[in-house]
Amino acid sequence: MVAGGAATPRVIPGLPDEGTLTRWMLPISKLAVDVSGLVTVGLLAFAAALLPSDKGVLGKSAQGYVKAASWSALVWAVAAGSSLVFTLSETLGAPATDILGGDELTSFASQVPQGIALTLVVLFAVAIALFARGAITVGAAGGLLVFALLTLLPPALTGHSSSAPNHGLATTSVALHLLFLALWVGGLGVLCLHAMRGAGGLDVAAARFSRMALWCFIGVGLSGVASAVARLSTVEALFTSAYGLLLLAKTAAFAGLGVVGRAHRVRTVPRLAAGEPHAFQRLALGELLIMSGTVGLAVALSRTAPPPVTVPVDRAFDLLGYLMPPPVSLVNLVTLWWFDLFFAALAATMAGLYGAAVVRLRRRGDAWPLGRTVSWSIGVVILVLTTQSGVARYGPVLFSVHMTQHMVLSMLVPIFLVLGAPITLALRALKPAVRRGDRGPREWLMVILHSRVASVLTHPAIATAIFVVSTYALYFTSLYGSAMEEHLGHIAMLVHFLFSGFLFFWVIIGIDPAPHRLPHVGRLLLLMVTMPFHAFFGIALMSMGTVLASGWYGQLGRTWGASSLADQQTGGGIAWAFGEIPTLIVLLALGFQWWRDDERAARRADRRADAAAAKHGGSGDAELDAYNDYLASLDRRDRAAE
Repeated sequence: MVAGGAATPRVIPGLPDEGTLTRWMLPISKLAVDVSGLVTVGLLAFAAALLPSDKGVLGKSAQGYVKAASWSALVWAVAAGSSLVFTLSETLGAPATDILGGDELTSFASQVPQGIALTLVVLFAVAIALFARGAITVGAAGGLLVFALLTLLPPALTGHSSSAPNHGLATTSVALHLLFLALWVGGLGVLCLHAMRGAGGLDVAAARFSRMALWCFIGVGLSGVASAVARLSTVEALFTSAYGLLLLAKTAAFAGLGVVGRAHRVRTVPRLAAGEPHAFQRLALGELLIMSGTVGLAVALSRTAPPPVTVPVDRAFDLLGYLMPPPVSLVNLVTLWWFDLFFAALAATMAGLYGAAVVRLRRRGDAWPLGRTVSWSIGVVILVLTTQSGVARYGPVLFSVHMTQHMVLSMLVPIFLVLGAPITLALRALKPAVRRGDRGPREWLMVILHSRVASVLTHPAIATAIFVVSTYALYFTSLYGSAMEEHLGHIAMLVHFLFSGFLFFWVIIGIDPAPHRLPHVGRLLLLMVTMPFHAFFGIALMSMGTVLASGWYGQLGRTWGASSLADQQTGGGIAWAFGEIPTLIVLLALGFQWWRDDERAARRADRRADAAAAKHGGSGDAELDAYNDYLASLDRRDRAAE
């Protein structure tokens, strides 16, 4: 705060002033929110993923950490409530004592984005505190961990990220940055506590944390670079602004963490495996000290305004994060690419993990069908083209382009991803846990596949309902307009398209093991029954006389091209006509799978027949044996007559 100037602001006499108490207690309460959130995440991650378990049940130490997480979550809720009060005090420019018990606090908590975010943290943290008291299984601890990670996001996404020029990149980068950092910092803190307690399983926990920390280091670094790019317009701003200097200090601390983490991986983990439990503590405590400084710098950074950036006075730029593109054309759709960090990271992760799994199988001497790899690669490439090219730039501007995105993400990309059989590949490539009864990545995947949630979602009726009904519910209610107005809402909408399509086509042409399997005739009938609903949806759009999300498209101020209503009717035509290509691909895949299954069934029948013939003498086919016996009897009769 001192370095950034927030500790000594210029107070103009006669203007509202929140006072010294709020000026210092607001960042302190924010620090308490961050630290208690990190501790909660670390405790749950340590119990669910780092400590060994026994057939899905947490060990004694792990159960103790989950109960400790309930107390840290309670502190988290209190700190968020305190931050809520002091944030309102700063916003109104009034001392905190003057706003307690007033209507302003209620309005702020229920209507202003910052107040709503902190209120959500209070509610979610209290829920975590309650449910953690009775959690004794690894699945329950893992669910609470996911819930805790999501609880970290609301306050961060209403800060500088929402007001950055490229707010889409800033919002996504800060979310990913926070998630990776929470797992890294929180996990290390609890690991140090576990080491100082002298509890068992330190060697296993340290080895697992080392692997997790490597991924967190990569994620924090990449998301941090993206966040800096979204907020700083020039390289000089790194050295000439308080925000840039704090960012450099945080970068230096991050590099130091990388050096220490490398030392852990090379020196400490092998020594722990060799039976030296004290080898970890000194280096880990030093790393934790650097991490504490990094978190402090992050809080100071959140209280320091980024350097001013000259942006066009344009409503479309405020909403989109970029200027209104020129009139749409095929050339512009191909050339005007727009980087979306979330889907770029998703596509890179999908391609990298799939490729690494195939390489592991090949090195082990196992074969993997080339067609599946090609299919997965095609799906990833189409995903990149749909979310990074000019289609992504024009998608929020034109309903017709958005509908093209929808159709491709829900009805084309999932087909190729499903035919890639990613779950089968993962089950073959992942190694079982070293300790019997423990859970590694392979065991977690099996638990998810056999869970009740997976059984419900992959039921043909449920998967079809999600695929069809959600489309009508999105566009014919206010959900579509709300999703378009928020960057995270837009991402969630596109992810839903991809997920719903993957579920549906997994039921129809899925190769991976699934809780429910329809016969091929049932799959064909389900496909034929479902596809007309998309045609009816397109016809309904073409028949509408009102514009969907008219508030969003009206604010953009587009001056070229067809009217919003005409463009919407074009989008309806795209939805009506698009289903033919995916249906043809699915029919070809389904016919090939049907033929292959019949061929395998025939080979199995032949093997059973051969086995029966070898055992009893004969061909193994009852009808053929009876016919041969009849011919033999005729032959015997002829011989007797002769």
